[in-house]
Amino acid sequence: MKEHSFFKDVYEVVKLIPEGRVTNYGAIGKYLGSGLSARMVGWAMNAAHGQSDVPAHRVVNAQGLLTGKMHFATPTMMQEKLEAEGLAIVKDKIQNFKEHFWDPAIELEL
Repeated sequence: MKEHSFFKDVYEVVKLIPEGRVTNYGAIGKYLGSGLSARMVGWAMNAAHGQSDVPAHRVVNAQGLLTGKMHFATPTMMQEKLEAEGLAIVKDKIQNFKEHFWDPAIELEL
């Protein structure tokens, strides 16, 4: 029997975020059926930074702030990765956040 892991489910959703798009902790939690689990998604993302196949830089807070930046190898790596994908960042905030927002509840079918 396969063990269910919320963290693994989070990582599978994050792997589907297209280049140049971002989502937030709450949207992932809501998609996975736990609308109050944004904090748990955050914990999962904090634990994901050693996994090269999980694009953790594409997960930000609900306002588009790079709140997870301190969990990367350098304080600027998250911003650099997002800028390399065409996003503009000013004072740790994604510009035109709504245009770049990827909502798994809309983009994916359960």
